[in-house]
Amino acid sequence: MAAVAPPTDGARRSVTLRIRRSNPAAGQGPSYSEFTVGAEPWTTVLDAILEAKRGHDHSVGVRYSCRQATCGSCGMMVNGRPRLACFTKLSELGDGAVTVEPMQNFPVVRDLVVGFDRLFRSHHSIRPYIVSGEADIAPGTRETPQSPEEVERYIQFAGCIKCGLCNSACPTMATDTQFIGPQSLAQAYRYVADTRDRGKDERLRIIDDSHGIWRCHYAGSCSKVCPKGVDPAMGIQLLKGHMLGFR
Repeated sequence: MAAVAPPTDGARRSVTLRIRRSNPAAGQGPSYSEFTVGAEPWTTVLDAILEAKRGHDHSVGVRYSCRQATCGSCGMMVNGRPRLACFTKLSELGDGAVTVEPMQNFPVVRDLVVGFDRLFRSHHSIRPYIVSGEADIAPGTRETPQSPEEVERYIQFAGCIKCGLCNSACPTMATDTQFIGPQSLAQAYRYVADTRDRGKDERLRIIDDSHGIWRCHYAGSCSKVCPKGVDPAMGIQLLKGHMLGFR
């Protein structure tokens, strides 16, 4: 078999990577470390961070897992915008230095790693699962069929990977520490819109709160940064329609 020649479109270049460093638990305030890393046309921001970690400073703190925009682990600020590091190529960011920082609206654990406790608590609070009635689980019952039209109502919102980018971009999250957040509200709509669910009224009562759905002012920032096209802002507006009928 003949050898396959490497691609020639785009030469390898050097990129300056600036990483915001901090360790609050050790009393270490924020500073920036700069590294020079190599970049091919396909090199992602996560690739660059791992090269810096592997070849320059192994103490760089970063969370990642799947490397294919599925697990949601590597959310961070890239040149001032919430992004998934594994889903963002250096070639998309221009020729200047690339600055990576921990996501906003989350407590910093160390360097680029943030704590997700608030997001997970909020997500859990909206009962993110199908609530079944007694008739649904009676002996002899089977799966609940749905038409394509019924699935279409919620399937877009089922694509959430809980990366936290929407919460990081949300201006209300920055001013209200008790706000439930766009991620949880969009997921509340995902289950409210599901015809198999019997928990609609309870779910709507949970979010009918001054720190719940009514604190969203529709800035739309959440939808702009969603890497999966979930469009949390639209989900929240559709959820408000259900709320008006509920109230």
